[in-house]
Amino acid sequence: MSQLVTVRQSDSKTVEQQASITVYQPNSLAELIERFLQEQDVAASSKATYRRQLRQFVTWLEETGRASQMASLDREDILIFKQHLQTGGLSSYSVSGYLTAVRKLYAWLESRKVYPNIAKEVKGAKKAKGFRKDSLTPGQLREALAAIDISTLEGLRDFAIFNLLARTGLRTIEISRARVKDLRQEAGEAVLWIQGKGRDEADDFVLLTDESLRPIRQYLSARSRATGQPADDAPLFASCSNRNDGQPLTTRSISRLIKQSLQRVDIDDKRLTAHSLRHTAITLSIKGGASLQQAQAMARHSDPRTTMIYFHNLDRIAQGAERYINF
Repeated sequence: MSQLVTVRQSDSKTVEQQASITVYQPNSLAELIERFLQEQDVAASSKATYRRQLRQFVTWLEETGRASQMASLDREDILIFKQHLQTGGLSSYSVSGYLTAVRKLYAWLESRKVYPNIAKEVKGAKKAKGFRKDSLTPGQLREALAAIDISTLEGLRDFAIFNLLARTGLRTIEISRARVKDLRQEAGEAVLWIQGKGRDEADDFVLLTDESLRPIRQYLSARSRATGQPADDAPLFASCSNRNDGQPLTTRSISRLIKQSLQRVDIDDKRLTAHSLRHTAITLSIKGGASLQQAQAMARHSDPRTTMIYFHNLDRIAQGAERYINF
């Protein structure tokens, strides 16, 4: 990969002025991206996401011969990259994520007088209306939970996780990050403090009803008998595999165990995943009478309009004009 240089300066600039404008002359695009990441005031997990997304951008630049022509790239090149992502089978959400990382990179490059911001006006992919995952019925939830073998420590854990996801709307990353010490009490009620996506620490919580808490306690009790009392900072849900015994479950492992639990009762639909349990919890809370504010607080949506989508969809089904068609 050729050495990167700063954006060209006009002939009217003095040498001293040009020297003051030139900030970075890295030896490679990879080095430039690392400098960009170092200066981002975001969580480590967000930096890791940017690094992964920008790695895809660099690979595309190299494969298309653009890596050696960085100074001459323009907006059209970024649009071609966008098209490349869209034809690669990625969801609109993923495409938008990659483009966000590229826009942030170029905004930083422009602020450092390295390259002009050619990605500034490139929009993310248009998101599909509604949700990408379906929700499950109460009957399907009961059937899937009943099929989990709770005679083993792993089964008790899987039951507790499936049940917790369906009753609180937690994300898999929040399950993965949960620690034993995060089981607390607030105003005399059991809660689980959670570290949400993009957060540096556990700074919010979900309420644990008896139905949510009981399976967790049964699992922890069995785990204590099998491996000893877990430390406060130990994962709330730990791996049982020989290779990762006692380590936190990865989000992939959690997604896999949920998918397997559904497949065990012949629910095998690509739109029914671990994230479907989040949609299920929010939907069932609203159908059960939760207000907009209550559902938003449980889901931890920053924008109430996101929660309103659930209300709109339920009302659309209940009040569907299609019900009035007879022939």
